[in-house]
Amino acid sequence: MEPYSLDPSGSHLFEQAAHGDRESLRALLQQFGSQVWSHIQGQIGKPWQSLVDADDVMQVTYIEAFLHIDRMTAREPAGFVAWLKRIAENNLRDAIKELDRKKRPSPTRRVQAPAGEDSYVALVDMLGVTSTTPSRAAAGREAGGLVRNILDRLPDDYRTVIQLYDLDCHPIQEVADRMERSQGAVHMLRARAHDRMKTLLGDESDFFSDAP
Repeated sequence: MEPYSLDPSGSHLFEQAAHGDRESLRALLQQFGSQVWSHIQGQIGKPWQSLVDADDVMQVTYIEAFLHIDRMTAREPAGFVAWLKRIAENNLRDAIKELDRKKRPSPTRRVQAPAGEDSYVALVDMLGVTSTTPSRAAAGREAGGLVRNILDRLPDDYRTVIQLYDLDCHPIQEVADRMERSQGAVHMLRARAHDRMKTLLGDESDFFSDAP
């Protein structure tokens, strides 16, 4: 089989997927996902193979493909595979970066506030999407409601990893065990969840009310 084969009867899938049709995208992922899997498999170095594998990468990549279907502009196989590879490579890079950073943990990379409204403020601060400095009480009330609303709009795995790792501050291995994922998969999910939250919150958004 040629690397980028596509049944002529399925050539319309690119156009439909690019216009937001999820079933067309699903069909394209089924047809071309294995090529990206093989590419990613060859990119995982031996030090990381026990903590992340190609299946982990592709699971998160498929989530991202559906979330960003509006960015899919390819109208032919090679372009589609290149688009999917870029998503997968970004996921793998973030997993390895976080796994490497784990050897030199930085407290600024975790929410340090106790559970409750302050933890929502700390999460928003960590994401860097507000440029205001409201009173702590006002910030807690507003951030709590806002973050809960945003979490409800995230894919299930994204919401779970934010809740367990960032808000509840469970250790990475415990989060991985509870989610039945590898540590690498948890780091990928967290990175993409943060990206999604930033998008939904708005870059440099002044969403807090001014403090009295």
